[in-house]
Amino acid sequence: MEIINPGQVLVDVSRILDKLNIPYLVTGGIAVLLWGRPRFTADIDLVVELPANKADALKTALLELSKGGYVDKEAVLDAIQQKGEFNFIDGDTGMKVDFWISKEDAFNKSRMDRRVPKSIMERVIFFSSPEDLILSKLQWYAESRSTRHTEDIQSILSVSGNILDKEYVKLWIEKLGLTDIAREVNGIL
Repeated sequence: MEIINPGQVLVDVSRILDKLNIPYLVTGGIAVLLWGRPRFTADIDLVVELPANKADALKTALLELSKGGYVDKEAVLDAIQQKGEFNFIDGDTGMKVDFWISKEDAFNKSRMDRRVPKSIMERVIFFSSPEDLILSKLQWYAESRSTRHTEDIQSILSVSGNILDKEYVKLWIEKLGLTDIAREVNGIL
């Protein structure tokens, strides 16, 4: 097995998504690395706008990336239908890529519209904005109560706080019904 290079896997997957014209953004721990302090992450999280008619093409292209790669077609179709998640495991590195199907609501439309292009290994990759990353971390914290999410939020506030559109964050906290949860995290409200 090769040394795991999440950057290369991310570049390879983004190339496929761009070729198939599938809008995406990087979120989760990899995005926290961009907007906050470095931390260990075991996977790549992507939010994608994946229509069912592109599922086969995506699965085929992902499996062509590496010998022994894995993605389950039924899991892909189920994720599309349920607005859930499926994953791809790169056979060369063992790196896991989680694909989260974007929900068709105002927040997800907004965060896709606000994604931020960054150059990674000479390729443009689209990342969640720091504001939308904070909001999605608040949603995950509300659901799981995992302190990993509040630690990530604090990290983003510490490193990127001076560039945040705090009015945008406050507006969406209210719209998403996260006011009580946000009060639990120092520095957001």
